[in-house]
Amino acid sequence: MTFDGKGKSKFDKSKMPSRHTTLGPERAPHRSYLYAMGVTEKEIYQPLVGVATTWNEAAPCNISLARQAQVVKQGVRAAGGTPREFTTITVTDGIAMGHAGMKSSLVSRETIADSVELTVRGHCYDALVGLAGCDKSLPGLMMAMLRLNIASVFMYGGSILPGRFKGRDVTVVDIFEGVGQHAAGKMSAEDLHLLESVGCPSAGSCGGQFTANTMACVSEAIGLALPGSSGTPAPYQSRDQFAARSGEAVMALLESGIRPRDIVTRAALENAAAVVAATGGSTNAALHLPAIANEAGIDFDLDAVVEIFKRTPLIADLKPNGRYVAKDLYEIGGVQVVIKELLDSGHLHGDAITVTGKTIAENHADVVFPEDQDVVRRAAAPISPTGGVVGLRGSLAPEGAIAKVAHMSADKQAFRGTARCFDCEEDAFAAVMGGEIKAGDVIVIRYEGPKGGPGMREMLSTTAAITGLGLKDVSLVTDGRFSGGTRGLCVGHVGPEAAVGGPIALLEDGDIIVIDAQAGTIDLELSDDELAARRKAWKPRPTDFGSGALWRYAQTVGPAAKGAVTHPGARAETHVYADI
Repeated sequence: MTFDGKGKSKFDKSKMPSRHTTLGPERAPHRSYLYAMGVTEKEIYQPLVGVATTWNEAAPCNISLARQAQVVKQGVRAAGGTPREFTTITVTDGIAMGHAGMKSSLVSRETIADSVELTVRGHCYDALVGLAGCDKSLPGLMMAMLRLNIASVFMYGGSILPGRFKGRDVTVVDIFEGVGQHAAGKMSAEDLHLLESVGCPSAGSCGGQFTANTMACVSEAIGLALPGSSGTPAPYQSRDQFAARSGEAVMALLESGIRPRDIVTRAALENAAAVVAATGGSTNAALHLPAIANEAGIDFDLDAVVEIFKRTPLIADLKPNGRYVAKDLYEIGGVQVVIKELLDSGHLHGDAITVTGKTIAENHADVVFPEDQDVVRRAAAPISPTGGVVGLRGSLAPEGAIAKVAHMSADKQAFRGTARCFDCEEDAFAAVMGGEIKAGDVIVIRYEGPKGGPGMREMLSTTAAITGLGLKDVSLVTDGRFSGGTRGLCVGHVGPEAAVGGPIALLEDGDIIVIDAQAGTIDLELSDDELAARRKAWKPRPTDFGSGALWRYAQTVGPAAKGAVTHPGARAETHVYADI
């Protein structure tokens, strides 16, 4: 018996992390565990490939991932690898929304990245395929890939099919807005019950250009996913072709030596931001792209993201503000159509390398723009000349803030109003539902930032209630964040956040706030002397979390403008896992 694995695989195990668990007589105990699970001697001496999913039974977003993972494993085996499946957590925003559970959502992104890192490190896997469904699980897995820097391929689990209600396509956001409509007497209890019964008819992630589909588009644009893999709806068996090919692709990357940090460069991040802008994607991308960049040691903060947004046309007519859902985009060719149009109009770096081993331009060379459709427009005749998400800065947000203005007319992108201050979302939601908000009000929800929440909750329950109630001439400003499904002039990620004494903490009821999304400004009509006096009187507020995961997160998390990350990233590395 030999223990060097020579002649058993075309891959040189002596240079791979799994040599620490499979090669040499001293690793006999380790190999015995693999034999116990039915792994053959041949398979032991092949590369060990982690197949990570966020499968669970919490929500439809993740329910189909386990099945898709089995096909990925077939692809890995066919290409000479030994797949080792494992799972990690995910927190589903649609269920966590509107209560204290939402504090766990953004924190879960870090836990996903950390747990995948620890699993791969602990078992010395050589490569990774990651499958994700709900919002934070997509960037969480991509962050882990960059952190580990082993050959990696990402695959989205697919979107949900649209529901049908009274002859129109609906998504979960329609149900959130239905709560407000019911409260306003515009929807009967029977109709609300019918809507909730038909709104989410299948497995898959939320069907508009909300955070999950936004980050799925990012996965292709940034080069970590195979072209076309993000578009096919979750229930379609045709997703299997992409699952098998993803397994094969990760083995090709292992053979060629192409790693995630070769793919996710500054150019790739700019490509990803451009696709977010062109599709009217979620403001959460402005948190996740800097966090992904941090894992590669690239400076790409909120300012860098919104700079790309400014120069990219909005060309996809997608919900929540547009007319179409993810399935409609898939049926006209998927995000590849958007990418191709942006390439042809000079808005993307065509030479960025991808997991195919080819450039993004080479991947899309044969894509033909479909003419008989209006889901995606030509860049020369866009819905608007700048992207659907904008950055703002001013005396209320010295570190910056962000707003989604896709499909919003110019006259709706400016607002001057009176502050109504709330120190948590629940109080703001109660005021909205209780009829306490009137035209001209700016609802301020603070102490909901990364550190102050802790966890930077989304505000979809409140913003959807505003829409559902039909409240006009009302805006909302928060140091928290928004669902990709939020509509209206809502400003999030205000920094510095209230918990560290940012200007949003100093606001009082009746203060005047001026927002101009086109100019990119958000200001207070207060003198410097008044602000200085209030700052002197301000005292930090304790949170309700003195222990546990949320406490730990609050101790380490940085500002939203930098991605709300919890560690220094690649800049502080002394080694890369892939080279152990």
